[in-house]
Amino acid sequence: MTPDLSSRIAVVTGASRGIGYFIAKHMAAAGAHVIAVARTVGGLEELDDEIKAGAAATGKGSATLVPLDLTDMAGIDRLGGSINERWGKLDIMVANAGVLGTISPIGHVEAKTFDKVMNINVTSTWRLIRSLDPLLRASDAGRAILISSGAAHSARAFWGPYAASKAAVEALGRSWADETRSMALRVNMVDPGATRTAMRAQAMPGEDPNSLPHPSDIAANIVPLADPGLKETGLIWRARDKVWTHYRMPE
Repeated sequence: MTPDLSSRIAVVTGASRGIGYFIAKHMAAAGAHVIAVARTVGGLEELDDEIKAGAAATGKGSATLVPLDLTDMAGIDRLGGSINERWGKLDIMVANAGVLGTISPIGHVEAKTFDKVMNINVTSTWRLIRSLDPLLRASDAGRAILISSGAAHSARAFWGPYAASKAAVEALGRSWADETRSMALRVNMVDPGATRTAMRAQAMPGEDPNSLPHPSDIAANIVPLADPGLKETGLIWRARDKVWTHYRMPE
């Protein structure tokens, strides 16, 4: 069920294509003002056109476009400052942007490729958390959604850097969730499952894309994690199956 996100402010990274594009589109359709972040200006402009068309029909949703390369760490810092100046809070953060790197034996991965995967998938996510955490805490129901992958747990051959990066993202998210457990902020991770995206095609070039769910369908299963009424935190949402996993064990 799609939550009512009227008057909510949401940041979505990697919003110019794939799952991030449709998360942004669905959140806007649910009433949110989406701060859409991505490198590709053309994709952001296409998203903005779709959101405006939806708003013209329903009166719901709007967007602010932020062309930003997430290797620009100072730019991520400025993003938080700009949101604070304009709105003074943030209700939803979706850390979706990521890169695959190469599918290769670990010993054959070039250093620059490994560094890029870690920089974009892990370091920029941490920098985003650092920049936006105070704003999410200022919300009456802050929601953070970190996009992970089943690769973090399967650790399949040749997927080493990507798998390690997503495992690191989950560790960051679960620690952050534990730090904020007594607050209104809820932090959860998402395993989208195999989806019809450009990244999946890069990883599995011989696969029939029509055998996979469309990213719009997966995004629709992720948007409920932004619901102000959500209770769960520190968990992993398997979006394709719509089930929680990795519940926190008693210590």
